[in-house]
Amino acid sequence: MRMTVLLLLATLWVAGCDQPAANRPVGSTENPPATHSSATDAGTHKPVASDNTAVNERDARANTKTPIDQKENQADIDVTAKIRKQVLDVKDMSVDGRNAKIITADGKVTLRGPVKTDEERKTIERIAVGVAGEGNVDNQLEVAGTTAVPR
Repeated sequence: MRMTVLLLLATLWVAGCDQPAANRPVGSTENPPATHSSATDAGTHKPVASDNTAVNERDARANTKTPIDQKENQADIDVTAKIRKQVLDVKDMSVDGRNAKIITADGKVTLRGPVKTDEERKTIERIAVGVAGEGNVDNQLEVAGTTAVPR
């Protein structure tokens, strides 16, 4: 019992040690805000704020499948799992490709999200068609760096 209380107190103490930015003294350089250095303005190399408002607006429409639309019946879960496993088994697949959304509802598969190359896009689609069957795959994967056409 004593050990449990000590562990709880230690946990609370550690959790309370990280002072939020709002309570930090003005001019403090401790833990400066992170910048997104991976997204830069091409000419100036200054950080550019990520803005996926258009994607979020597109996804808010009723006809756009999101992971929430994944059905919970065993057949759809198995299709999604089989596609995911085969995608993960592809050598040299980018992180974006590995993280593509695979949504199965009533045997119909929707692929969404960014991928690095058109080759990855086609590979993931080929895998999905091999598992779900011809005519059962809606490939909405977008190649990174290209302008997506709203659906």
